[in-house]
Formats: sequence, structure tokens, C-alpha cells
Amino acid sequence: MRNSLPDIGRTMDAGGLGDAIRDTATEIAELVRGAPGTAGAVPGSRWTVGEAAAHLALANALMAELAAGQERGYGDGTPQSLAAANERGLAAFGERGAEPLAAMIVAQAEAFLDAVERNPAQGTVITPMGPMSLAELASYLLTHMLGHGWDLARALGRPHMIDRARVELTMPFMLRAMGRAVDTAAIAGLSARYEIRLWGGTRFGAVFADGAVTVREQPPARPDCTILTEPVDFLLMALGRRGPWGAMARGHVVVWGRKPWLGHRFPALFSAP
Repeated sequence: MRNSLPDIGRTMDAGGLGDAIRDTATEIAELVRGAPGTAGAVPGSRWTVGEAAAHLALANALMAELAAGQERGYGDGTPQSLAAANERGLAAFGERGAEPLAAMIVAQAEAFLDAVERNPAQGTVITPMGPMSLAELASYLLTHMLGHGWDLARALGRPHMIDRARVELTMPFMLRAMGRAVDTAAIAGLSARYEIRLWGGTRFGAVFADGAVTVREQPPARPDCTILTEPVDFLLMALGRRGPWGAMARGHVVVWGRKPWLGHRFPALFSAP
């Protein structure tokens, strides 16, 4: 097995993103293979275990095709269009067996990594969440697998695979996607400068003005509100899997600044795709 993805930038190579994609796909496949069946419900979702696994298999194949330079339409990046595209894909793909789906999840993750290795210098690719670099697309793939891997682990009563290191590897995608996931109604009239910090890791800024958000790796010089968040809770809140109040009660979210009350609003300013 290859242990790195040469020549596609620091995020993929030094950061271990390729290994994280491979390991996450393998761990999800083990969850699916160990399920007593695939007809059980996924908590908080209309999907069964089999449907969630089928969606992952299809999404990994889509990402592999994008990495290989193929053009694929898949919604317009809004939660509604992505949900509709997901349902169309599942309706056209009838496989719900644990073993075939587990094998496909792993095989398509490997196909993605192979495509990246064959095309390390490829520039921008068009994704369901807009234009991205190849490293950002890889971060997107990891983020997507972690979200649905969490769902499957909950459904099956098994440990999930999200940890601090993997959350850090999702950040290139998260920073790219936040502008597209903003809730335009929620930010109307809002003027606010946020600094977001993950425990022991990434810091970034989100500035709201004139009905839009600007997300940058560099936090604003004088933020109105600083939010310090435990990384796993940050990702689960960003993906709509967990609300902020439980994380705050556990001390996993700490807020301060000139306008600390803005911290409570932050999660509601976005709609998870």
C-alpha cells in the first residue's frame, strides 16, 4: 500500500490526508460488514444502514471520477439540491448488501487516491460544492465519509472514527465550503467578526457584512467574538450532527470577546449540506 500522495501539496502529503481517507473507508467498511443487517434505521435520518452505505459507495465513486478529470453534475451546492441528487442516485442504485457495499466504499476510495496520484498537477475541479483544488476535494471526501461514518456508528452502536487529527484534515474543505453553506436569511443585516479556534489546532476568521460571509485562514485583527471549540464537536456541529448546547454544557465550546453573545448565533448562521 502507498503511504503518501506525492506532489499535490502539503495538505495531502505531509498532512497524511491520503492515509486518513484510506483508513476511514476501511473502518466504515468494517462497520458495514459487522452490521446484523442493513435494514435498520440511521438515527436522525430517513435512511437505513443499507441506504447510508449505498450513498457512501456512490459518493466515493463520484469523487474518484472528479479526481480523474471527469465532469459530473450533482446539484448546485445547496442542501436541497444535494438531497434531491442523493435520492435520485439511491433510487437508481439498488444494492443494499453489506459485503458488496463495504467493498465498493473501499475500492472507490482507492480509485480516488489512484486518480490523485496519476494527476498530481491537476488544477481546479468542479465539485457539488463549487470549484476546488485537488487537495480540497480530498478533504471533502474525508469530511463526507466522516459524517456518514458517524451516522453508521451510531446506528450500529459502535465507536466512531472521528478524532482531532482527522478533523484538522477536513479544514481545507470546511473553509472552502462555509461560504456556500451560509443561511442567507439568518445573516441578513448581521455585521460581525468572528475568530474560530479549534483546541490545539486551526484558527480562522469569518466576517459577516452586507448579507455575505468572508472566510479566511487568517482571523480578523479585532474580532467581535472568539469561539474556542473541541475539534470533534466542531465537525459534528458543522455537519448538523450535533447541536451547540450539549457541547457548551460539556465545556467543549468557550466564547469570549467584545460581543460574546454572538457566539451563540454562530452555528445557526449555516445550513449543513
